[in-house]
Formats: sequence, structure tokens, C-alpha cells
Amino acid sequence: MLLHLSSWPEIEGQLAKSRAVVVPIGSNEQHGPTGLLGTDWLCPEIIAHEAERLDPSLLVAPTFNIGMAQHHLAFPGTISLRPSTFMAAISDWVSSLTRHGFERIYFLNGHGGNVSTIEATFAEIYADWSFAEERCPFMLKLVNWWNLPGVEKLALELYPTGHGMHATPSEIAVTQAAYPDRIKTAALEPKIAPTGPIRDALDYRARFPDGRIGSDPLQASPEGGRKLIDASAQALLQDVAAFTAEVQPGL
Repeated sequence: MLLHLSSWPEIEGQLAKSRAVVVPIGSNEQHGPTGLLGTDWLCPEIIAHEAERLDPSLLVAPTFNIGMAQHHLAFPGTISLRPSTFMAAISDWVSSLTRHGFERIYFLNGHGGNVSTIEATFAEIYADWSFAEERCPFMLKLVNWWNLPGVEKLALELYPTGHGMHATPSEIAVTQAAYPDRIKTAALEPKIAPTGPIRDALDYRARFPDGRIGSDPLQASPEGGRKLIDASAQALLQDVAAFTAEVQPGL
């Protein structure tokens, strides 16, 4: 069930059956010369929508498609929120969903640069309840799609060398499988990009001139992407089911 394609009475009915919702979250940023700018939000959206296709009882929220990508701003097309803005927006999404009665909010993330800010937001939300000496009636969970059970292992089996950290062949492959008419190609030099620290935008552009980090995305293929989507969607359904079934002690 896709929240944005549902009416409010349908969501009210859904709440009577399940209090869980999946929020795909990512970033709109450069992914090297061959990667789509939307890769980091497209991947979790593609996987969540495939999971919903397999199990229509799964509720998937609209994709939160702008994240914390300041270090990519030296590349045209990147759109970033400041960490403080990102935290405020996530808090408002959580407040909106929990106001309606959702008790399990599962963020499926596609951008590693989001992780620390999302986790800090969760801590701020829980702190409000802790300082008020009240029990928080909902639970939040953050999972990177590549950390779903079995997915990283599959990615490294498909791409044992040159997988890297950014503009990876696995994430490019997922978008190729979903959008085969948008496959890009380019001459990459070096074949496997360098690695190093991530700081501000100009430092990043100087270290990684074409945007990649440690990767050779030309290995990507729609066939590999299809395998990753299938594995991720199945793993997501299992992980959400476990999260939904988790009991809060004392409630």
C-alpha cells in the first residue's frame, strides 16, 4: 500500500490492521559520470515499492528524497539540506505519522551521509520523552538498504573488486534495473577511483574529481540490479515484520 496513492479513509483502515510504515529516505547528489543524481533515494524507493508489490499490506510512505549532501555540492545537480534542517524535517515527519497512531516507523536509507544526522534526530526525539519522564509510545528504526540481511554479501559476490564507497556498481545496478532507458556510460580514469576522507565540498571535488570513491561503476548491469532488488525486497519484508512484532517492555 502506497500512502501517497491512498485516501485518508484507506489509511485510517490500514491503521486498524497495522501501525507500521516504511519511509524510503536518501539524497539527491552526484554519483560519478554514470550515476543518476537520484540514486540514493531511488534505491530505497525501488526496493520498498518492490516489497509492497510482493506484500500489498506493507505501507510505504512518500520518499524523503533530499538529505545531507553538503560534501557533494561542488557537482551540479546536488541538492542538500543542512544537518539542522534535515533533523527538523525528519522530526516533523515522525510527529505527523505518530500523531495518526503509527507506532513503528522504519526508515530505509540510501545515503551513508545521512546516517549520523538521522541517528541524532532519533536521539533528540527520544530525549523529549525521557526528560518528560514519559514512555515513548512509538519506535524508530534506521536501516541502510545495503545492510539488509544478505544484501552486502550479494553485492560483493557480484562485484568483488572495485565496489568502493560511492557511486558503487551495486547502487548503479539497482537504478539500471528499474530505469533501463536511463543507463549512462563514460570513460573512467582511473578505472577504480581513489579513496580518502570526506570533508567539505571543495575538498571533496579536489580529492575525487569525477565524484566516485573507490568504485568502478561500469561493472553495473540491470541483471545484477534485479538480483539486488529481489534480495533486498525479501529481506526488507522480513525485517519490517520483526520490527512490527517487537514488543515494548512495560506497555
